[in-house]
Amino acid sequence: MTDTGAIAELTRKRFARRQWRRRWLAWRYLVVAFLLLVLVGTGVWAVYFSSWLSVKGVDIAGVSGTTTLTKTDVRRAAAVPTGGPLLRADLGRVQRRVGALAAVKSVDVSREWPSKVRIQVVERVPIAVIEIGGQLRALDADGVVFSSYFNAPKGLPKVSTPAGTDAAALKQAAEVVAALPARLAAKVDHVEVVSIDEVSLALGSGQTVRWGSASDSDVKAEVLAALMKAKPDVKAYDVSVPGQPVTSG
Repeated sequence: MTDTGAIAELTRKRFARRQWRRRWLAWRYLVVAFLLLVLVGTGVWAVYFSSWLSVKGVDIAGVSGTTTLTKTDVRRAAAVPTGGPLLRADLGRVQRRVGALAAVKSVDVSREWPSKVRIQVVERVPIAVIEIGGQLRALDADGVVFSSYFNAPKGLPKVSTPAGTDAAALKQAAEVVAALPARLAAKVDHVEVVSIDEVSLALGSGQTVRWGSASDSDVKAEVLAALMKAKPDVKAYDVSVPGQPVTSG
């Protein structure tokens, strides 16, 4: 091959390479777009339609199983359908169903990737036992009545109330119970509540204490302790106005 022919061949090859680069520059964006489309499509299919990320179970937290609520109760109430895509699970509906349980104070429902629904429960904690309609029920610190007992658990004070007592009054009674110092609580047979400002204590000794509302309960407890020490034999104490305590009998 002559020098002229070699130069022509080299020029042709360079031209071919430039042409190839031009074509690649024109097509590479289409190739990248196609690959991205495939990737996104695969992701959407995997999340919404495949069994890879489907609901296979429920993880329940915050339930001790030693009080009034068990994981079985929560799982049954949640009624989480399995097999469907986790992303499409209706968490709001699950949360409402579990939140309707009387023993549940609050609940949070979330997705636990890749294949579980997580239910975080905060249980109501009984601080007293209240008899309503001849049935023993649990009362929590918010004055919410929940669950039932055949026999009153040991260590929980009793609350007595007439039929029709409203929720605000029960909340006051619960706040009084929660505020009682241990030494005073040990002397209380039961707490009587009529209205939000008519809460009283019936002591095991037969004495009564007019407490009033739950406000200033810490001060009332201190005043009552001093009164009981100074006048242990009276029949009734009134600390509803702690700055002006009264005794009778």
